[in-house]
Amino acid sequence: MANTRSAKKNVRQNEKRRLKNLDRRTAIKTVIKKINTSLAEGADPALLKSLLTDVAAKLARAKSKRVIHPNAASRKLSRLAKRVAAVQRKAE
Repeated sequence: MANTRSAKKNVRQNEKRRLKNLDRRTAIKTVIKKINTSLAEGADPALLKSLLTDVAAKLARAKSKRVIHPNAASRKLSRLAKRVAAVQRKAE
């Protein structure tokens, strides 16, 4: 257990940050899962594009806050964008 006032405050801050980071990671996973299910179901390309925009925003935010590594965020976005683009080409 923390002894000093500043150490106790640090414990409180760390817990708040941990929960925020967990929420951000969970939101990213949820939106990625939505895209994957939409791709499997053969959803409308416009819907996929809007979902991809949402993922890009969440990944950029997590990357800037160092919740996930910047290269990991770029890799995830790139792979999803490639799959969405392939569906859009096929629809045309």
